[in-house]
Amino acid sequence: MSKHFETEAIRTQLNRSEYLEHSVPLYLTSSFVFEDAEDMRASFTEEKERNIYSRFTNPNTSEFVDKICKLEGAESGYAFATGMAAVFSTFAALLDSGDHIVSARSVFGSTHSLFTKYLPKWNIETSYFNVSEVDKAESLIKPETKILYVESPTNPGCDVLDLQFLGDLAKKHNLIFVVDNCFATPYLQQPIKFGADVVIHSATKMIDGQGRVLGGVTVGRSDLIREIYLFARNTGPALSPFNAWVLSKSLETLHVRADRHCENALKVAEFLESHEHINMVKYPFLKSHPQYEIAKKQMRLGGNIVAFEVKGGIDAGRNFLNAIKMCSLSANLGDTRTIVTHPASTTHSKLAEEDRLEVGITDGLVRCSVGLEHIEDIIADLDQALKA
Repeated sequence: MSKHFETEAIRTQLNRSEYLEHSVPLYLTSSFVFEDAEDMRASFTEEKERNIYSRFTNPNTSEFVDKICKLEGAESGYAFATGMAAVFSTFAALLDSGDHIVSARSVFGSTHSLFTKYLPKWNIETSYFNVSEVDKAESLIKPETKILYVESPTNPGCDVLDLQFLGDLAKKHNLIFVVDNCFATPYLQQPIKFGADVVIHSATKMIDGQGRVLGGVTVGRSDLIREIYLFARNTGPALSPFNAWVLSKSLETLHVRADRHCENALKVAEFLESHEHINMVKYPFLKSHPQYEIAKKQMRLGGNIVAFEVKGGIDAGRNFLNAIKMCSLSANLGDTRTIVTHPASTTHSKLAEEDRLEVGITDGLVRCSVGLEHIEDIIADLDQALKA
């Protein structure tokens, strides 16, 4: 098999059935039958590798996971009903009471809630370092620290963390390095190359790419994935076969879509950077981005998310959103349709104002998920809304 991303994404498929189908069919079944009592016994003791129950594995889910593993360079993986199910299950499976996490402060709002509200119930604490002070992460490591966790690029501020530096740090202290690679996708960035042990995706975003289904996936070292699989097998956050089928098909076009998304996003970022009503623009492949050189080192392209701050604070931000005509107002991202979101009042609204400001989420910050419409139409809509 070719090692080219595009070919692996398209040609990694289940074996054909007796019907010799060209496109992999849906396996909409909750369970699978056994040949006899011995087959059933051997299957449940895992002496045989086979499908038993779709909460454990399903042909469609397995194909999707196999593709992600090949594209990320991972040994094994497991697919989940949502991205947050993947995040929670990964931590729940790999951590014990009394363990400690070191994390970048800029994380998705629900992940922050997991760290601050739920994991402390099981005596699991988290220490944060700022994305602009990655060199201070080492000072937070304690004897009970088990996981080093980051998103890169971050949600919603589009900050970029040096994965090689963090991978080396995790190896030095024998930590499990976990990276949320949702914004970049396996096409734009493979964290395992830089030392990540586990990589998480919300497949709901760019991997689906059309806002149709929910899904999540965790891939990485086989010994760690084994623990995650056993946790998920017993707790039930499995991805549905139908959603797995949709996501596997979506991976076949990811490279084509991502190229155009990134091309459009860079043009949007360049337009906004010179706009009179904008205070600040962050996009990984803008030369003005603080971590531009790091982004160029570890990413193929800059992704489809542009963060910018509208002059005039929360009122100006609200007026901008109300004036949008073509772009969608939604909390999703990675869609064919351009989406504008106000993180302070939506995705990160549960963060205290102090916490939001510490990670750069000001009242006027807007996250733009740049879609596949014609670039002139995207820019025209953003421009008229900014001038309204």
